[in-house]
Amino acid sequence: MRKVLCVEPVIFIYIFASSLTSPLVQQFIYRRLWEEEYNSTFISDSNATHCEQNKSSPIYIKQKEVQEKASVFNMQLDLTGAVPSLIVAFVVVANGDRQGRKRSLVFPSMGALIAGVCLTVISYFSLSLSILFAVAFITGLFGSMATFLGGGFAFIADVCHDEKQKTTRIAVVDLIFGVVSGLAGLSSGYFLRGIGFTWTFVTASLLHVLNIVYITFFLEETVSVSEFQHQAPESCKELLRETFSGVYMLFKTSPYKKRILIIVLLFTFMTYLFTMFGGTSLFTLYELDEPLCWNEVYIGYGAAAFTSVSLTSFLGVFLFSKCLKDIYIVFIGIFSYIGGMVMAAFAKTTLLMFLVRVPSLLCFMPIPVLRSMLSKVVLTGEQGAVFACIACLEVVTGTISLSVFNILYAATVAWFSGFSFLLSAGLCLIPLAVLCWLLCTSWNGEDLALLVPEEVSSIESVDS
Repeated sequence: MRKVLCVEPVIFIYIFASSLTSPLVQQFIYRRLWEEEYNSTFISDSNATHCEQNKSSPIYIKQKEVQEKASVFNMQLDLTGAVPSLIVAFVVVANGDRQGRKRSLVFPSMGALIAGVCLTVISYFSLSLSILFAVAFITGLFGSMATFLGGGFAFIADVCHDEKQKTTRIAVVDLIFGVVSGLAGLSSGYFLRGIGFTWTFVTASLLHVLNIVYITFFLEETVSVSEFQHQAPESCKELLRETFSGVYMLFKTSPYKKRILIIVLLFTFMTYLFTMFGGTSLFTLYELDEPLCWNEVYIGYGAAAFTSVSLTSFLGVFLFSKCLKDIYIVFIGIFSYIGGMVMAAFAKTTLLMFLVRVPSLLCFMPIPVLRSMLSKVVLTGEQGAVFACIACLEVVTGTISLSVFNILYAATVAWFSGFSFLLSAGLCLIPLAVLCWLLCTSWNGEDLALLVPEEVSSIESVDS
């Protein structure tokens, strides 16, 4: 059977299934906590959720309590799956340089399938919400989203040999991520209203089954595994040693300027991811609360609005990369995000909340561009190591960010629910300051294109 090197369908299916499930899990938790608090069935009509706006009403106070409980519960759930997924992402993605990229794609898909089946059972039999912690931990043991994306980006880096093509194709993956997330978010409300939680979770599980079949039987491996089979470690201890030594040697043997660039770019990536993850993760809870009081369909519309943001961000990367250095594209994207978050903090009507996406049209640009910059500064055999670092940073940063912002939202929702958005915008000053430092020193964007060829030529001269 002839296999293909097209990993985009795998990414499409996985992200759609995961994005279809994610907002439903939050709403499932919110509804169950609501029913426990009020001892009554959650009410939702075609216009809005059952949402009390009279601040003097006892129902309004209980409503805020549900918001706080849901926020804390989501934070605890994220922490439960974060630790195992951090370890698995680091080991599996880093070892992809020797043992292949496909396992980085198969493991998370299997974990997502197990989670989908468990969510189906919990929903159908109305089991306790505490079981979700076991589900999150098991999913983390299979690597979760970080392992999947780390393996996917390393796969693309293996296939692309032209630097501009690499930037564009990585941006395409982020475009798929945004567009598919929006489509899945839009669909989630109609899925929930049409077939309920249980059958929606079943649908997502079937998509993961399809993905596993495609990866196993139709996707070509980019790494020649047979060359390294005789070097395979005999124990888990040796496996971990090889894994950490690969990442250690990435920094140990690199020239001083290259080490500084990698560290600075990773720090910039981490700080921007922290602010963006934290700010955008609160949108669902913010939209469920007064004065917006959105129902599941409106929440789906809001998630789908990010489709346009992903598309415009991709177009921005595609066009700006022809006339601007990568670092300036990152600047533009960060300022775009700041504008959207400031507007979201004061959005008290449905129209304004949808218009938040207008200043945010380019906010996704820094993520693919920073990934591409990091990929360009390392050698071909170091792609797995650098993407393992990125994957681990995504897990750690995402977990800490979600925890911090959920706790902050729970503490401030009663007096100003938009405070977390303002904080998210303010924290963007950190990556902006780092980028300004890069521009004011000799380590500018041109160094990224010069370091790798120099190293390759030096290696070739030594071999000769």
